[in-house]
Amino acid sequence: MGEPPKRTPPNLTRTGVTVLGNFSVDHVDDEPASPGGCPVFAAMALGAMARPGRVVARLSHDDLPLFQSIFDRYGELISPLWTPRTSSFALRYRDGGRRMNVNAISEPWAEAEIEEAAIATTWVHLAPLLRGDFPLEFLRALGARGHRVSLDGQGLVRVPRLGPLHLDDDFDRGLLDQIEVLKLNQEEAEALAGGPFDTPTATRLGIAEILVTFGAGGCDLYLHGERNHIPARAIEDVQTTGTGDAFMVSYLADRAAGLAPLKAASRAREMVADLLEARRAAEPAGQ
Repeated sequence: MGEPPKRTPPNLTRTGVTVLGNFSVDHVDDEPASPGGCPVFAAMALGAMARPGRVVARLSHDDLPLFQSIFDRYGELISPLWTPRTSSFALRYRDGGRRMNVNAISEPWAEAEIEEAAIATTWVHLAPLLRGDFPLEFLRALGARGHRVSLDGQGLVRVPRLGPLHLDDDFDRGLLDQIEVLKLNQEEAEALAGGPFDTPTATRLGIAEILVTFGAGGCDLYLHGERNHIPARAIEDVQTTGTGDAFMVSYLADRAAGLAPLKAASRAREMVADLLEARRAAEPAGQ
């Protein structure tokens, strides 16, 4: 089985978005291992949009067979970056909830990998799976190169420890100074805030754009601390894994193209709903 090429697509411009993230080997309930992590859904979102973008995804050579179909499907939208160990999680869905276990933790990203990733866009979205995936020095190096940085809040509140996944707010506050956009789901937002996430919390963080997603409940977009709610277009009876990642990549691709935050969030909502409708239509009858 051949390795996918690592190259910068010729049609990228500085107005696109580059996603850097770790793949995850996911063990969902009692099913065989499956491809997971933001890069899977980021490539899916970029493939559905008429915006320039690219995903650089870390994994080990040993796990390439599991992810080969992703590289085959999305071609030049996604490139590999090799690491000794791929992250891995076990996920169990019960009664509308999800329990996660950390099975393996990848190495932190190193500053040298910025050059290896061949980033050709101003906007960069960092998609960590756990705190420490992207150290403060990495974010500072991106900033020094003129990049505008977006971060998935998993990299702030998910404790990098094997065993049951735990969330807390014991992260380096210096990370916040390097971020222009922060994405959180409801659980992560409450862990960061120590309770309900609200306008005072958003203002205290000092980040210009904060998105808190609620699944079917839509999204709260805080602009310099001011809350704006974007309702979801609900799609019933469909598996929603990865929609937060797709939403965020769509949002950033439009922001990089010059759209205002509220317009970008509304377009991201519609893109996610379209993806879910397509996913539901593709499911076998009776599921």
